[in-house]
Amino acid sequence: MFKKIDCVMIRVDNVPVAVKFYRDVFGLIPLWSDNGTTGLKFPETDAEIVLHSNANIPHKVEVHYLVDDVVAAVRTCAEKGCRVLEPPFDILIGKCAVIADPFGTVLCLLDMTSGCKPTHLA
Repeated sequence: MFKKIDCVMIRVDNVPVAVKFYRDVFGLIPLWSDNGTTGLKFPETDAEIVLHSNANIPHKVEVHYLVDDVVAAVRTCAEKGCRVLEPPFDILIGKCAVIADPFGTVLCLLDMTSGCKPTHLA
């Protein structure tokens, strides 16, 4: 059945502007482009973010992106045009925060600064 996450589709109004933002701010690497859709790759996985402007594709996404340091990432993202919807807060494995990019997409960031989740809890 499910094997892995192939991609996360994000609908935006202006794909070229969004590609530049996702490349410059989040460090994603443009991989392919076709008919107003662009796939960007992460540095550590083969999963992609696909930016598109097709109104027929649903646009609600909730994905948690792993970063090295949530506090630093939120600071950088805010300086580069993101809105902080939920400032960094503690979770079992580290910190989490919720931001919105300039195109209205909500992005959840998390880090593992407290270590991996225990395999069993007492």
